[in-house]
Amino acid sequence: MSKTLGRRARVLIADDEPEIRVVLADLLSRAYDCTTVGSAEDALARLRESEFDLVISDIMMGGMSGLEMIPRVLERSPDTVVIMISGVQTVESAISALRAGAFDYVMKPFDLYHVEAAVGRALEHYSLRVQKRRYENYLEEMVGQRTAQLDGALHSLGDAYRTTLKALTAALETRDQETHGHSERVVNFSLRLGQEMGLDGEQLRSLEFGSLLHDIGKIGVPDAILRKPAALDEKEWVRMREHPAHGQKILCGIEFLEGASRVVAQHHEKWDGSGYPLKLKGEEIDLNARIFAVADAFDAMTSDRVYRIGRGYDEAVTELDAFAGRQFDPNVVAAFRRIPREEWDEIRQRSVEAREMKSASRRLEQAAGRNMLVEAGAGAHVN
Repeated sequence: MSKTLGRRARVLIADDEPEIRVVLADLLSRAYDCTTVGSAEDALARLRESEFDLVISDIMMGGMSGLEMIPRVLERSPDTVVIMISGVQTVESAISALRAGAFDYVMKPFDLYHVEAAVGRALEHYSLRVQKRRYENYLEEMVGQRTAQLDGALHSLGDAYRTTLKALTAALETRDQETHGHSERVVNFSLRLGQEMGLDGEQLRSLEFGSLLHDIGKIGVPDAILRKPAALDEKEWVRMREHPAHGQKILCGIEFLEGASRVVAQHHEKWDGSGYPLKLKGEEIDLNARIFAVADAFDAMTSDRVYRIGRGYDEAVTELDAFAGRQFDPNVVAAFRRIPREEWDEIRQRSVEAREMKSASRRLEQAAGRNMLVEAGAGAHVN
């Protein structure tokens, strides 16, 4: 029984693979009332007959897709929360699911612990939305205070998206091995620099997500350009320079990424107005984008590439100083210099260690997930 709902939550599972339905139902039925169907059409039919708090659906199914189903679910039951699952590990499919109204996106092969965690977050989100709606229909003066509390609780659930966004970034970086791990490192550099600049709360969240997704627009750049070993020609550079605007279009309409989208759109602008795509100048450039530009340049200069060894800290700082007032906001460069070198070294080392641990953990989780699916499928066949 859900403590916040006062009853067992009702979960509808839609997947055209019987083994997946069995595994998810077995996992979740201990705590929730689960109903399983094999298609989006059957799911909508069930929703016409009964109310469900959560819908878990595969994206690709025979007939109507999970993406096509989302707006129909939300039109009928706006408070119902939707989680999409898919074996297609692409940035485009995840972004499409979030833009269609999905609360979360789980990639196959999935770890069952992570599925349970995603379901818990989704039902917490559902409960908070229902409570907020009830309070908003209550006496106005009493609702005001409680609504603010519930809004804060809902907003804090933005943390739930962090894992999904990191997965999207990892998928994108598989196309560009030269910058493997760059997004995660530059996030940590940007956040420390943002703190030094006095940012907090929502500003830091937007800086984090914007730094993580800064190159998402490169999904529109052909591999032939992105992976070209030689220098790009003028036409190829024109195509490459389109990625900030393309990235902003991808994130457009996702409310919690509104601030991040400005970093994505402006991360190649320069303080003196010589950047792209809009040639913004000085404080016309979003502050988070100015912070990111310094963190990004520092990581690029100090990271190894296949064709060169990364520069040392002193050489990188000299370069930042040289371009302060031209490429970079001088105030951001000054803030960078106030942070001791040891902190930057520690941040880089933590990023390396975290990435190694995640890589090992991911291999173990995928192996465990495959084993559990095989065992569950074998059990279902025997029965």
